[in-house]
Amino acid sequence: MNYLKYLAMGFLFSSKDAYAGGIDQMLNENFKPLAQWLSDIIFYSVPVNGTQLPLIVALLVLCGIFFTFYLRFINLRGFKHALKLVRGDFDDPKDPGEVSHFQALTTAVSGTVGVGNVAHVAIAISIGGPGATFWMIVAGLLGMSSKFAECTLGVKYRNEAADGTVFGGPMFYLEKGLAELKKPMLGKTLAKYYAVCILIGTLGIGCMFQSNQAYAQFVNITGGEASYFADKAWMIGLVLAVFTGMVIVGGIKSIAAVTSKLVPFMAGLYIFTALIVIGANYEKLGFALHAIVTNAFSPEGVTGGMIGVLILGFRRAAFSNEAGIGSASIAHSAVKTKDPVTEGFVAMLEPFIDTVVICTITALVIIVTVYEPGLTNAGGMSGVELTSSAFESVIPWFPYVLTVVVILFAYSTMVAWSYYGLAGWVYLFGEKASTKMIYNLIFCCAVILGCAVKLDVVILFSDAMVFAMAFANIIGLYLLAPIVKRELAEYWARHHDR
Repeated sequence: MNYLKYLAMGFLFSSKDAYAGGIDQMLNENFKPLAQWLSDIIFYSVPVNGTQLPLIVALLVLCGIFFTFYLRFINLRGFKHALKLVRGDFDDPKDPGEVSHFQALTTAVSGTVGVGNVAHVAIAISIGGPGATFWMIVAGLLGMSSKFAECTLGVKYRNEAADGTVFGGPMFYLEKGLAELKKPMLGKTLAKYYAVCILIGTLGIGCMFQSNQAYAQFVNITGGEASYFADKAWMIGLVLAVFTGMVIVGGIKSIAAVTSKLVPFMAGLYIFTALIVIGANYEKLGFALHAIVTNAFSPEGVTGGMIGVLILGFRRAAFSNEAGIGSASIAHSAVKTKDPVTEGFVAMLEPFIDTVVICTITALVIIVTVYEPGLTNAGGMSGVELTSSAFESVIPWFPYVLTVVVILFAYSTMVAWSYYGLAGWVYLFGEKASTKMIYNLIFCCAVILGCAVKLDVVILFSDAMVFAMAFANIIGLYLLAPIVKRELAEYWARHHDR
């Protein structure tokens, strides 16, 4: 009731000014109460050393630590085998499933490697300085173990229809796995909760945030506030929605066909241009690496000191690579394999690519260009704007390349996350083509809405929804951990020579 009251008050008192400022401002003002209400609930925090620690972030970190030790550092000892699997060394086209290991990985990576790799790293550095990068890397390494566990379970408990289509993910392994443990009511409750959360969360992290930042970069490159498109967010959103809809109607095979080509290109383009920027400032590289390490333990001007920057880094990494949240297991569940553990190995590469490689490169670009010691707000810029400024400091036309990359990141993420939301939709409402079409229409409308709302509201909403999913997933992962360990032991026993 309190929320309904706040929403009504927000609409009544803001609507006049909002309409005066256009439809974009109206949508932002009336969407903000919902975003704030959800964020306050999901990110319930406790004071730690002068700063606030969101309990859900602590749970994600502990989940990564637990599985790293429980599975005896599988994130390190299984890395080489993961590369062999992605390369296709053990592929068998006769195995059940819809896509190859490589296609499953690129689909999942397209859902994690997105605008967050450009915007969230910039936000973290602008608030917490270079030290936030160190803790993002640590979180990425720990997240590899969480990802292994959830994607192994995703394949083990997936649904295989008579026509060969496959749907899996937390909804399915929570229900089926916990039923095996004689906890059917708990399993069904957590599964339905997760399905509802991912339906809503998909519209945030995988849709609205992506289209918002793509639009922001497009407007920035076409003249900023003076751009013709500055007050026409709906127009850009409509174009993005049309191109997204053209792919997602074909299901996972269509999505995988696009992402398997798009992900290597966009990631390669971004890394190549970023390395040029870093190379042009090679004399500052030593300072950047030193600042990342020392500032992680002795940050300047950050509330809560080391704990504050640690929390910031972990929170941003969790948003970026989604380890422990369970969403990527939906894409991995469609893989062609008879051994669930194989996709657990492949899934470990996601946090490594997303956080350890791409987020680190983004951080280095910012630190060697626009960052100055003691200037924790990076000149007042944040998000894509800060990263764009870093690129532009080397070659004036580099922001145009970044614009292409940001739009591709956003597009690929939206395509992948549409499938995640569809899995939740199918779990709740069935697999009829007509019901799937309803979801796809809702998703495309959210693409347009994302362009129209402002960054602060989108971040609030996206963070809240993606972390809300983690509650159910983490409970399930802990309870099902012995099953993951058993699957791994049996697999290694059969493939010890590989």
